[in-house]
Amino acid sequence: MITAGSLVAFSFLTAVISAQAADTMKAFPPAGEGMVRYVLQLPKQDDESVFRVELMVGKTVAVDEANTYFFGGQIEKETITGWGYPRYNVSTLGPMAGTLMAVDPNVPKVSRFITLAGEPYIIGYNSRLPIVVYVPEGVDVRYRIWTSGAELKAMQNEK
Repeated sequence: MITAGSLVAFSFLTAVISAQAADTMKAFPPAGEGMVRYVLQLPKQDDESVFRVELMVGKTVAVDEANTYFFGGQIEKETITGWGYPRYNVSTLGPMAGTLMAVDPNVPKVSRFITLAGEPYIIGYNSRLPIVVYVPEGVDVRYRIWTSGAELKAMQNEK
């Protein structure tokens, strides 16, 4: 049964969490002209050490199905002075490039999310701080949560 006291306690706890999140966002300035700020607040996990977050920056573009495409540019991590919090910046989205397989010009184009070139950008999971990414207008940020089992497996040495 929900009592008035438990309802008041829940309301107080919710207000405290919201205030802490607002205080944390003070460290992250608004996006500058021509830029957009994306913010992701991750849910708390029992063991956050087994989770990782992959950030993907790009645009949805009409392309052919046969070729692989990518944009120039990179995600740069910056530590906010005085706070010690990380933020991620993509200052420019470079030109789109891709493989050069010949395709039938009559085949219709498909919409695909084309990302930055290079290795996946993977960061640690931390539900206590938001993940804040600044990108140029017209550019999107997507993410994927990776997890592993808690079990560690031993490798065999070569004899």
